[in-house]
Amino acid sequence: MSSHLMRKILSLGTVAFAGLVLGLVIGGGFGVTASTQAERLAPPTAAPALPAMYPDFASLADRVLPSVVSVYTEDRLLPGERGRGRGEIDPFEFFFGVPRQNPPDRRQTPRSFGAGSAFFISADGLALTNNHVIEGADKIKVRLADDSELDATVVGRDPATDLALIKADGKGPFSFLPLGDSESLRVGEWVMAAGNPRRLSHTITVGVVSAKGRAIGLSPETSSFENFIQTDAAINLGNSGGPLVNLRGEVVGINTAIDASGQNIGFAVPVNTVKSILSQLKEKGKVVRGFLGVRIRNLDDEAREAFGLATRAGALISDVDADGPADKAGLRKGDVVVAIKGQPVKETRQVIDTISGIMPGTKVDVEVVRDGKPKTLTVTLGERPGNGEGNEGTGSGTATTPTGKLGLQIEDITPQLRRTFGLKSNLKGVVVTEVTDLSPADDKGLRPGDIILQVNGEDIDSVASFRKVLGAPKSGQLVRLYVFRPRADQQDFVFLRVP
Repeated sequence: MSSHLMRKILSLGTVAFAGLVLGLVIGGGFGVTASTQAERLAPPTAAPALPAMYPDFASLADRVLPSVVSVYTEDRLLPGERGRGRGEIDPFEFFFGVPRQNPPDRRQTPRSFGAGSAFFISADGLALTNNHVIEGADKIKVRLADDSELDATVVGRDPATDLALIKADGKGPFSFLPLGDSESLRVGEWVMAAGNPRRLSHTITVGVVSAKGRAIGLSPETSSFENFIQTDAAINLGNSGGPLVNLRGEVVGINTAIDASGQNIGFAVPVNTVKSILSQLKEKGKVVRGFLGVRIRNLDDEAREAFGLATRAGALISDVDADGPADKAGLRKGDVVVAIKGQPVKETRQVIDTISGIMPGTKVDVEVVRDGKPKTLTVTLGERPGNGEGNEGTGSGTATTPTGKLGLQIEDITPQLRRTFGLKSNLKGVVVTEVTDLSPADDKGLRPGDIILQVNGEDIDSVASFRKVLGAPKSGQLVRLYVFRPRADQQDFVFLRVP
């Protein structure tokens, strides 16, 4: 073979090899080559995760709806009466912005009609609903899942928790729902609401638990006991009294109210509240609760500092009912309740729940911190008054006063000022006559006519004694005032920080 032919063959071989390599590179770049050895040895790519399956709400509805009933009520009104509220704001109208429906024919005896929901809790026809659904009703009817209607009667009711127990007048047996555990309920957990919204019977909606432990100011009667579950499961007019259930079909709450100005902000009474009073509703028709006779509030950082406490755990007594159980036992305003029956207290809710769960007449050891020192007092509990009167409650924690560094103007209580502000003749202290805008006193809500009774724990009876006790507070120091507000007939602590 000639050298010329040999060079030609080598050249063609080189070009062919280079083309093959270039093709592999280009082809690999576009993902069109066969798998390489490295690719064959690499682990396979994991498949994308499948989306989580939704709960079987259809099967849940099948279990729940047979136990849910629609409640229809009728009131006969006396001349001048406006509805079930007897001149008061109707909870339906207050929360839902829709008044009850009254017939237009005024020639007949006026009537007021209401609609709500309930659910059976036993086969014999006992059902739970809201107190505001049946309160004052002359007639109550329930419509079952098969559209049959039965008369119902009230077995017991409790305005303080807005709960009521009714009984359907039928033989049964009735399908009923088990009561779950609202304490173990978690924020974000799926829930289903069932009821009679807008008179559309046996409607279900779903959502999650949005929050727990909400207080919304439903009424004066419920203010001390509000501990609502918040949910975004749609709740509308007529849902009140229906069940809020978990995915196991257990009742965890009783639908009660909504925030009409928001969207899907609903509230339910926790079922554990129901369980704590159910036996009394059955046996007595009402709930009897223990009573201390105090006003209490949670401790914030200012209160903790002002009273020289190490932590914010406890409940500050802001007022004591004269001749009440606490007063007779020696409890005072300014005491911080830290334990009841040996159980530590972290906040006011524990005090209210613990005391209200004890029968009147029971002797209870109450541990307090007074002037930085522990003290134990034995209280014989009274009976909590009904209709929200005289109840343990949380103080507002707001108050203010006049000029100077604190923004207060004060004067001695003269006969003229007593007449001007309607003060009792035996009331001692100094009266607030002016409050400087944007001052510490103004920020805390002090107003002309408020009476300062104490400064830093010491009684005062004149401007001179006020100034003597106050002294010359340093910037940043907290001043502890005890203030009486005649307009609200309330006494409470006010904490002003010197600017």
